[in-house]
Amino acid sequence: MPQGQPTVVPDDGLTTRQRRNRALVMVHTGVGKGKSTAAFGMALRAWNQGWPIGVFQFVKSAKWKVGEENALKALGETGKGGTVTWNKMGEGWSWIQRETAEGEPSHEDKAREGWEQVKRDLAEETYKFYVLDEFAYLLHWGWIDVAEVVEVLRDRPGQQHVVITGRNAPRELVDFADLVTDMSKVKHPMDAGQKGQRGIEW
Repeated sequence: MPQGQPTVVPDDGLTTRQRRNRALVMVHTGVGKGKSTAAFGMALRAWNQGWPIGVFQFVKSAKWKVGEENALKALGETGKGGTVTWNKMGEGWSWIQRETAEGEPSHEDKAREGWEQVKRDLAEETYKFYVLDEFAYLLHWGWIDVAEVVEVLRDRPGQQHVVITGRNAPRELVDFADLVTDMSKVKHPMDAGQKGQRGIEW
């Protein structure tokens, strides 16, 4: 199995094994398709290693039945790999920020509570692999403070990997993260008027 060779070996006092096993913060951003898909692919690897997985889906509607949710939940129930917990924090406002009904918590409040749950789970080391799906939107909109997020992730205990997806990831998060992928768009069927389809988008 190819493992890659680093081009730089930092003088940080860590052994090769310690450096290799350091918990990572990863960001998938950009306007291209595949940010969440790539994160869920990483979750499959985590499942195979037997790691507990926490998925926090922040802005896709709780009514959407995405294929990755069904697949990962089914795998988590087999007892062969890691457990999978799926948390839906959003109300379908990733592309259109809809108004909430009178007396209902705002979307921003719901997003903030989702982040508070992530903070609790990180403090308790509930999972070893976290997917914060579409979380970058909340930072871009200013709903959650970027500096606070960076501080919490920097100070998280134990061996907890975190991958964050979403367009417009703030510069502070990009600078802090260990791995950043910017997915650009070259072509997309929607450019030619084609809507998303079963098996490709969900």
